Amino acid sequence: MNTNFKYAFISLTGILIFCFLANISLGSVSIPFKTVFESLLGITDNYIIQNYRLPKAFTAVLVGSGLGISGLLMQTLFRNPLAGPYVLGISSGASLGVALIILGAGIFGGVFATLLVSKWSVIIAASLGSFLVLSAVLIVSSKVRDTMAILIIGLMFGSITAAVVSVLSYFSSAEQLQQYIFWGFGSLGNLSWYELGIFFCVYCVGMILTIFSIKALNSLLLGENYAKSLGLNIKQSRLIIIIATSLLAGTITAFAGPIAFIGLAIPHMARQVFTTSNHKVLLPAVFLFGAIIMLICDSIAQLPTSDYTLPINAITSLIGAPVVIWLLVRKRKMLF
Repeated sequence: MNTNFKYAFISLTGILIFCFLANISLGSVSIPFKTVFESLLGITDNYIIQNYRLPKAFTAVLVGSGLGISGLLMQTLFRNPLAGPYVLGISSGASLGVALIILGAGIFGGVFATLLVSKWSVIIAASLGSFLVLSAVLIVSSKVRDTMAILIIGLMFGSITAAVVSVLSYFSSAEQLQQYIFWGFGSLGNLSWYELGIFFCVYCVGMILTIFSIKALNSLLLGENYAKSLGLNIKQSRLIIIIATSLLAGTITAFAGPIAFIGLAIPHMARQVFTTSNHKVLLPAVFLFGAIIMLICDSIAQLPTSDYTLPINAITSLIGAPVVIWLLVRKRKMLF
């Protein structure tokens, strides 16, 4: 590995550790770093750290890295710098599932809402919605050979689900709409250790599939025809990449809501800093960048020393988009 890359990775790892500790320290009640260290080392027992801030910080790392890597997979597969983790309709499917649970009461009645609207029902509904839309995309895409056609199919399924959500919204009350909108803001602080454990297990499966796809990803950068000449099974590789993306992005959406910007922009940030298209370098770089940016955004969203919390979606876009614009203007070239 290039010596400059090693120094960059060491620096990013140090920044990640600092951001992780700062995220735990900052909040409505500021906790000194010394107390944070003692709690993490098991010297003292701090309820706020161990049961709220630590799970939230881990969630930020998983969400940021998972969305960043999902975006990298999609941008490489479709060779499109504007592709993100939700281009296959994963987010739209999750939104439809949640809309059926939360807004469905407007059509099916109040008993439906009382029975079904709970934390786990929303997570399961989002997961099923993502899975069903992805399954439909895969079934249709199996009939086409062109990879770009899959991108268009995913966007069309997203439009269909958005239309259904609009119909459900029309028949819903203001209270139901508000609940659905709050889910759409995204949240990192609602997971218990048990829920985080389930999240982490699915995340690991998606990451393992991603690691096994590194060779295929590097081959696809040169074009599908060249990849075929190298002996790559395009259909199989494409399926594995799509499944890995759906596991990462779908699970993140189910547990944390639809988080904007991260999946689209983080891969570009990593490319601009590391100036390479090699996925052996890009994957760990995107992991680190995604986790760091998500921790920073969450720390800002907490409005330290204040009781208020801003929507994480708003912060990711407000903080991240200008950074990417600055990087692209500074480099004057988009690596891909």
